[in-house]
Amino acid sequence: MKIGVISDTHLTSVSDELRRIIETYLKDTDMILHAGDIVESEVLKAFKGIDLKAVHGNMDSPEIKRNLPSKRVIRAGRFAIGLIHGRGQPIGMERKIRREFEDVDCIVFGHTHCPTNRLIDGVLFFNPGALKNRWYDRGGSVGILDLNDKIKGRIIKVQ
Repeated sequence: MKIGVISDTHLTSVSDELRRIIETYLKDTDMILHAGDIVESEVLKAFKGIDLKAVHGNMDSPEIKRNLPSKRVIRAGRFAIGLIHGRGQPIGMERKIRREFEDVDCIVFGHTHCPTNRLIDGVLFFNPGALKNRWYDRGGSVGILDLNDKIKGRIIKVQ
């Protein structure tokens, strides 16, 4: 199974760049996870026809916050994946979000805009970064989770 991961799109409408990223980097995935900060519900139209699982983030509109949970667990094959945006200062983010989930194999998060792909105490912490990474003076990134006998994450820089 192959899962596309995106976060922190920070858009009010569907952009050509978002369409291109979905069609180029997230094609051929079984589902896409969005870890929040979508901003406006109009953006969700870019994922029409795609099995999208999403949560809301701190920058999302009241409508998004009403319609999407703050966290959820997705079952994918034999794996449990926690999906959350995150909040507060980025320092210690993995410790903060770990408390939100029990019995998961992976936690997908956003908020920090900093790509993360690391195993801590048997749990994969995966942040795809942001569509455009303004704070870290880098281009944007997305991610792929490959599920076979293990969950393996890949961060992909978008051009």
